[in-house]
Amino acid sequence: MQITAIILAAGKGTRMKSALPKPLHAVGGRPMLAWSIDAAKAAGAQKIVTVLGPDSDAIQSWLDGAPFAIQHSQLGTGDAVAAARDTLGRNTG
Repeated sequence: MQITAIILAAGKGTRMKSALPKPLHAVGGRPMLAWSIDAAKAAGAQKIVTVLGPDSDAIQSWLDGAPFAIQHSQLGTGDAVAAARDTLGRNTG
């Protein structure tokens, strides 16, 4: 069975008070998103889909071709998971 991880990174990060997207803020010398991706890999995920907000060009560039989905209407975590559906395709993991 293939294990798939969905990383929810579509929040606006307004409390960060920075032009840098929240997932790219450094924690421990690395972007927050890097920690999440590494944790998913360590947990055995073979496929990782990151859900991003509509204004996420910087994060898309940072992902460097890794699978992502856009959550166009930020309506909560359930909507974020639903946004990943097309990118996930038919997967049983």
